[in-house]
Amino acid sequence: MPLCYTYRLKHLTNALLITSEEKVYAVFKTLATIIKDNWQWRRQIRRLAVFELIKKSRGAVLSWAWLFVKPLVFIGVFWFALDIGLRAGRDMDPPYFLWLITGIIPWFFMRDMLGQGSDILHRYTYLVKRIKFPLSGISSIYVLSMLIIHLGLVVIMAVIYYVSGVPFDIHLLQIPILIIVMVVFFTMFSIMTSLISALSKDFKNLIAALVTPLFWLSGVIFNVASLPVAWIKVALLLNPVTFFATAYRDAFYYKVWVWENPHSLIAFAAVFVVTLIAMLLVYKRLHKEVPDVL
Repeated sequence: MPLCYTYRLKHLTNALLITSEEKVYAVFKTLATIIKDNWQWRRQIRRLAVFELIKKSRGAVLSWAWLFVKPLVFIGVFWFALDIGLRAGRDMDPPYFLWLITGIIPWFFMRDMLGQGSDILHRYTYLVKRIKFPLSGISSIYVLSMLIIHLGLVVIMAVIYYVSGVPFDIHLLQIPILIIVMVVFFTMFSIMTSLISALSKDFKNLIAALVTPLFWLSGVIFNVASLPVAWIKVALLLNPVTFFATAYRDAFYYKVWVWENPHSLIAFAAVFVVTLIAMLLVYKRLHKEVPDVL
């Protein structure tokens, strides 16, 4: 190869490497910015999260109790329909009701994040326009408020298990880790989707349309492992709703560690990384444009 071509090829290779390094640096810088913003505004995020719950219960006689009554009524209806009506849980020990609530309770958190969480910027436009609140922090406000409700429901679920005669064991130690991972994942999801929803009403409507199908197709009320079609089980491994519903059920009901299902864990890890990268790219691209649109 002539010397001039060798020089050009080397120069082009070096240029591509520099460009790639700059892009990687920009992505990590975006991540650092998001973490920094959430840390600097942590007190405001905490106050606004509590205020979000106060708004939901304001004017009601039962006040905060409604935050937990509605999910429990939902669970009761599903238990009656599936266990009493359709006899779906016959011959199960421990009872089917205990199996059911370990999938539905994490679903409540995920449902709220998939629904309101994916379009949260429109709910807090005043924070963006008047206070110049960091956009990633707005997702954190909603995540924290939903987390408070979720923790209360997890405590209620633990009490139900104990009263039903199911002893606590070491497998429950993975629940706090699962909660942290779920919060981080759906915070990333909310940041990414809320930015896109702010610019596209079609995307917002698409996410809203997918929430109900996800409930029925994600193993919340059925056992994914019992499905007869192999490719469907593989596809569901890439569904984070399936991962968390199954992981909660394994910890509470089946007494299984999350790493005892390595395929599910590896699939979720891949989805987590892809979501993180997508969120950083979307945030880097759109966070300056969205305030003008809102």
